[in-house]
Amino acid sequence: MAASPKVSEVIALPRQPRHHSHDYKQVVIGLQGQTEFDVGGRGSLIGPGQGCLVAESQEHAFTGVGRNEILVINLPSQEWSEQALMHENIARLFAREPYFQLDTHAQILIKALSAEMIANPSDPLLSRACADTLMCVLHRHFRDHVSPRRDGHRLNMDIIDRYIHQHISRKITVAQLAGSVFLAESQFHQLFKQQVGTTPHQYVLDKRFAMAKQLIKDSDLTMAQIADSCGFSSQSGFTNAFSRYFGLSPARFKCTP
Repeated sequence: MAASPKVSEVIALPRQPRHHSHDYKQVVIGLQGQTEFDVGGRGSLIGPGQGCLVAESQEHAFTGVGRNEILVINLPSQEWSEQALMHENIARLFAREPYFQLDTHAQILIKALSAEMIANPSDPLLSRACADTLMCVLHRHFRDHVSPRRDGHRLNMDIIDRYIHQHISRKITVAQLAGSVFLAESQFHQLFKQQVGTTPHQYVLDKRFAMAKQLIKDSDLTMAQIADSCGFSSQSGFTNAFSRYFGLSPARFKCTP
């Protein structure tokens, strides 16, 4: 691998799975489409506004899912040490939780900076300036969200519900939910069950069925379209799951007063 990687760049990942490690830290942020990452044995899909942190020498695998685009920020160890105080929250996250979800404000700024980088791919000063600005954005974002202890060990359910609503038509993993509030998966699972009284998986399923009920009653969508909108892989799978959950089929539910 080249000794001096670009500080930041916008790239597309190949559809063939690949894996490697490198001697510098790396921040990856989804811009469009989806990419699949496995960082240290923990896998997740990354879409727009989502990202992952890769520590130096950490084995990670990746592949693009159709048309995709990601922003990559490379952080050589020496440079990281010089800015460690500024980015202390991000440094802690490298050792704890690899995946994260950015808020809308951060996504808008990152999209604008990425557009500048795409328009000027050979400008090293712009690449450096964008990387520094993006790290400041991440530092602010992680600082504002990283510690649930400030709120008596309670999770911010508004953030979690917003994440589920934005991604309800896709597969949602516990790792992705944990990343939305900047927690390790095991810690998130424990806090979630204590606070909500159910598992994250069951909570997401409840949200899917609540949306399905609303669409069945209030929309003209077909059952296949409703199944797809609520994140079920097929109409038959949705019908079977709905029937087990409510004790009647979607068609019969539609006819009930």
